[in-house]
Amino acid sequence: MTDVLFYHLTESKLEDALPPLIDKSFERGWQVAIQTREPARRDALDAHLWTYREDSFLPHGTDNGEMPDKQPVLLTVSFGNPNNATVRFFIDGAEASDVGNYQRVVFMFDGYDQEQLEGARAQWKKLKGEGHNLTYWQQTQDGRWEKKA
Repeated sequence: MTDVLFYHLTESKLEDALPPLIDKSFERGWQVAIQTREPARRDALDAHLWTYREDSFLPHGTDNGEMPDKQPVLLTVSFGNPNNATVRFFIDGAEASDVGNYQRVVFMFDGYDQEQLEGARAQWKKLKGEGHNLTYWQQTQDGRWEKKA
């Protein structure tokens, strides 16, 4: 059964919280897919991941770029899995499909965006009903993750 994690952003922006989680996934040897709803957002994240830290290199590409099937980290707006990702991040309210095709699925949502909150709650209810292993993480004031459920 797929492990499903919900990360509730309350203290930092997605742009700050997502890269360390991608780094950890990449260090574990996992192929990663990150799905958002809008091509413009995908492209902005693509640019951000090249420059988010001076001392880090996170190899990645987009689903509209060259060789998406060869990317260890793939930014996408579609439901496909061309890079055979083992972990998939759903951000900005992107809706999940086929979560059972991954070892781990991560939903990251902005705690100050009502639409994202409602979407995360709906995903939680749906996936819990399907019998997936769900965990809920919320940011502490210092930006660390604390398991709440």
